[in-house]
Amino acid sequence: MSYLRNFVSSRCLFHHSKLPSVNTSAYWHGSRTRLFSTTKISMTIMPAWVIDKYGSNDVLRFTRNASFPVINYPNEVIVRVHSAGLNPLDVSMRGGYGAATMSMKRDPLNIKQLGSEFPLILGREASGVIMECGLDVKHFRERDEVWAAIPPWKQGSLAEFVVLSANEVSHKPKSLSHVEAAAIPYVATTAWSALVNTGGLSKDNCAKKRILILGGSGGVGTFAIQMLKAWGAHVTVTCSQNAERFVRGLGADHVVDYTAGAVEEPLRALEKFDLILDNVGGDTELWAMNLLKPWCGAKFVTLVTPFLQNTDRMGIADGMMKTAATVATKALKHLVKGVHYRWGFFAPSGPALDEVREMVDAGQVRAVVEETFSFSQLPQAFEKMEKGHARGKTVVQISRGDDL
Repeated sequence: MSYLRNFVSSRCLFHHSKLPSVNTSAYWHGSRTRLFSTTKISMTIMPAWVIDKYGSNDVLRFTRNASFPVINYPNEVIVRVHSAGLNPLDVSMRGGYGAATMSMKRDPLNIKQLGSEFPLILGREASGVIMECGLDVKHFRERDEVWAAIPPWKQGSLAEFVVLSANEVSHKPKSLSHVEAAAIPYVATTAWSALVNTGGLSKDNCAKKRILILGGSGGVGTFAIQMLKAWGAHVTVTCSQNAERFVRGLGADHVVDYTAGAVEEPLRALEKFDLILDNVGGDTELWAMNLLKPWCGAKFVTLVTPFLQNTDRMGIADGMMKTAATVATKALKHLVKGVHYRWGFFAPSGPALDEVREMVDAGQVRAVVEETFSFSQLPQAFEKMEKGHARGKTVVQISRGDDL
């Protein structure tokens, strides 16, 4: 394949080792020349971190023999992963969160046996280079640098290669390295889904609107602050005192320290809001709904929902019925008070990333990377993610390091 020749490598979040080879083609990495295998073996297996069952960190397993991704549909592309971001969702999925719903999405007719998703590759975002395009792919070519958020039912980015729909992929911002770019797609598409698709905001209607972000120092919150400020909104954020300087540096207009006492008290003293983005969950909706402007189309959008927990615990049918009843009841309850209650979800979208790319290259949004790990250090990266309290993304470099 033509892309295997003269391939220029860049930094990645996880470093991969050399693959076994017989016949090889050369590519250049800085001042070094290395060989890339073109044997049948190299095109059927690849290095990856996988899990063979759900559990804690000890279920993570490195293999050099993961199945190489295959293009099954004409609108798909194969991406060589240079960097992959790690998110709380990966930690949850490692433990089995959402397994019932993801299994149904992968196998809607329930033909396969239980556990057929294993070995499972985690990782919901990637930055890399397109290595092969399906016949119907028009907007991308081999060697294009791209970034993407990956649907949770697909094999993920903690591997050397990943196959994606062209609709999930976008050209990477030219102003970012692969490491920086890998920190954005998941949080960007999640925030976009909540604020734009569910909340109805856009760059054309956001000016001077008052937005409250509950839990604003996490990944989604930090991206939302930057995007909303780029669109001219007034942004209030709740976070710990330690993170106040950080979120103000991202553009937050007003910050409320939730560690100083009942956070609802200082918020009630402020002017009411047009939209609230909830990254906290729990009992926040019991008091936060009263902070919205009534009868003005104001919305409360929460990203902490019981949907996947319901389907995991009760099964698909009963879980979905329980979920529908819950959201309908809450929405109706608050609608009679003149405010809207909504659930937001992670929704991978190439077109959304196209819009985000323009903001990044215009200097309106920056990547917030707290720490990077090599590919061999993935278990340590998961341990750090489990501890929480991060002010930026944890990124794993997946290029061809020699440390494995």
